[in-house]
Amino acid sequence: MTRLLAGLAAFALLLTGCSGKPAESGGPIKLTVATFGEFGYEKLFDEYEKTHPGITVEGRVADFETHHRQLATGLGAGRGSADVVAIEEQYLPKFRRSTDKFTDLSDFGAQGLRENWPDWKWDQGTANGGKFVMGLGTDMGSLALCYRRDLFAKAGLPTDRDQVAALWPTWEKFAETGERFSSRAPDDVKFADSAGTVYTAMLNQAQENYFAKDDTFIADTNPNVRKAFDLAGGMALKKETAAVTTFTQPWTVAIKQSRFAAITCPAWMLTQIEEAGGPELAGKWDVTSVPGKAGNWGGSFLTVPKQGEHRKEAYDLAVWLTAPGQQKRIFLDSGLLPSALGAYQDGAVLSHTSKYFSDAPVGEIFAASAEALRPNYRGLRDGEVRPVYGHALGRVEEGRQSIEQAWTQAATEGRAAAAK
Repeated sequence: MTRLLAGLAAFALLLTGCSGKPAESGGPIKLTVATFGEFGYEKLFDEYEKTHPGITVEGRVADFETHHRQLATGLGAGRGSADVVAIEEQYLPKFRRSTDKFTDLSDFGAQGLRENWPDWKWDQGTANGGKFVMGLGTDMGSLALCYRRDLFAKAGLPTDRDQVAALWPTWEKFAETGERFSSRAPDDVKFADSAGTVYTAMLNQAQENYFAKDDTFIADTNPNVRKAFDLAGGMALKKETAAVTTFTQPWTVAIKQSRFAAITCPAWMLTQIEEAGGPELAGKWDVTSVPGKAGNWGGSFLTVPKQGEHRKEAYDLAVWLTAPGQQKRIFLDSGLLPSALGAYQDGAVLSHTSKYFSDAPVGEIFAASAEALRPNYRGLRDGEVRPVYGHALGRVEEGRQSIEQAWTQAATEGRAAAAK
């Protein structure tokens, strides 16, 4: 999810405190699990308590930015962190620099779980060349394309999901489809929600974007970044986007008012689209494959801060919550795509459909995207650099800058942000 934390510029300073030491305990044990947004855990907590007498589990839910800021603060103070804490993949590089604040899950046997996940997902949750297991994978955000069947029909475009996918084997063809749609649709209905989501999806298909794997800033010379910026910016200049930032109130309103017809969507976004659209839009949305067939937007890990008093029990809970069986149930209940091999390859997941999205075979679509995706490298300053380019596209969308002007400013500001 591209929701960024402004306060982490002083991240290193926050992590200078000492970690707490685990204490001996007896009697009932209370474990806390901190997440950003809903992970679908509440029912699972109740079940875990029933099968583990003497243990109670409490969830802490905060918004994306607050959650990661509170984790940084708690680690720095050496107290206040939950027993089990979720970390989104874009923040892993930062927190990975402070492995002394986290429990090495290898101490409790985590290396034996390696085969539960694809290599790329497992590797994301480790440090020190794979020797230190920092977190266990929860969901992943393999990409698809959500579109409005009724609005496509009004613009004279096909509505069948296979025929729609055939419209855009590449992003260039996607942009051409946007031109066709815009030439036939009413002026107040745009093709895509924003240039930013198109740009993000394209960039998330590249193995390197803002930083090389040695953490060198390469955004201003990387052709993958420039290509995505130019294509998304071109759609913005042609007024083919609704210019609404994802997850904001205007974005929610734009969905409700049917002001755009297509959006790149990871599995977890389907619930948000449904909640925004309400029952009156049921059966009008559908899902098909994204240009390029794959990509990833988001995904998290469960970690165990070292300061906790019940780290072994916290580890056991994290293992259970991320086991294939639980990940499968979460997907079927909440739509969060499993990252565990035994879950997203499960027959019940593959055959799962969404009534709201025109009975689309969402399990099959997102699993296929997951199979084809290749992870991209996130640099230590990714959180500072990424919004610079998003804001630049926003200026193009608002008509305040040309693509070249926005690119030049973003390149300058991005390099400065990377050097801080």
